[in-house]
Amino acid sequence: MQSLKSGSEVIHFDDRGPKEDFAIVFLNSLGTDFRVWDKLLGVLGERFRTVRIDKRGHGLSTNYKNDISIETLAKDVSVLLDSLNLKNICVVGLSIGGLIALELIRQRPNICNKLILSDTAPKIGSKDMWTNRIKLVQDGGIEAISDDILARWFSSSFLKNNVDELQMWRSMLTRTTQAGYIGCCEAISRCDLTEQAKIINIPTLVIVGDEDGSTPINVVKNGANLIDGSIFKIIKKAGHLPCVEQPNEVASIFLQFLENNT
Repeated sequence: MQSLKSGSEVIHFDDRGPKEDFAIVFLNSLGTDFRVWDKLLGVLGERFRTVRIDKRGHGLSTNYKNDISIETLAKDVSVLLDSLNLKNICVVGLSIGGLIALELIRQRPNICNKLILSDTAPKIGSKDMWTNRIKLVQDGGIEAISDDILARWFSSSFLKNNVDELQMWRSMLTRTTQAGYIGCCEAISRCDLTEQAKIINIPTLVIVGDEDGSTPINVVKNGANLIDGSIFKIIKKAGHLPCVEQPNEVASIFLQFLENNT
């Protein structure tokens, strides 16, 4: 179990693979911890150094001060990268992880040389949408929204055919701290990195599941269009978490992108 201090918080992370200069840094979605990448890393194997991080209030990371913003979440990643002395990285951001990745690059323009965005956009949802979700969680806990969230996360075939696994994803979601979940909802509602996306000048891959109910194809594609020269791919038979449903296809697309941008 690996951890470090970022300000007053204890941040849980995982650093594995060959301790080389190049590393892939994975940033998770709302309501998940870094195990969301397990299947994908199982396909990628040990060929790359990979770094995963639990954001504040998620997984095993703390949220003592309840100080969550996209800026503070990006700062936590920055502190981790410095602690590992990483300067040659590809950042992979899933959902809110994509916002954190864009903010990280805004704070430190030279911190990474490749970017992969999955099921995300520079602005996600409306203020009213997030306000409504926060109220539902405040009134009934994360369990009150779990059915709706799982329906957004996964494709219709996954929901039908993976009942046992679905219960584990429900457990991951509902065991997220309420303060951490709400804090991230508030952070997303305040965040608009449209102008930052327009000035990204590193090789960028953008993917989206064709059944994504959280950030639909058109939303993700519009975000990808803001990034000059970005590559856009649709993952069939996947919802908001293609890395879970289609790890082999996602790994293949990732590897092709990395090999073509060495």
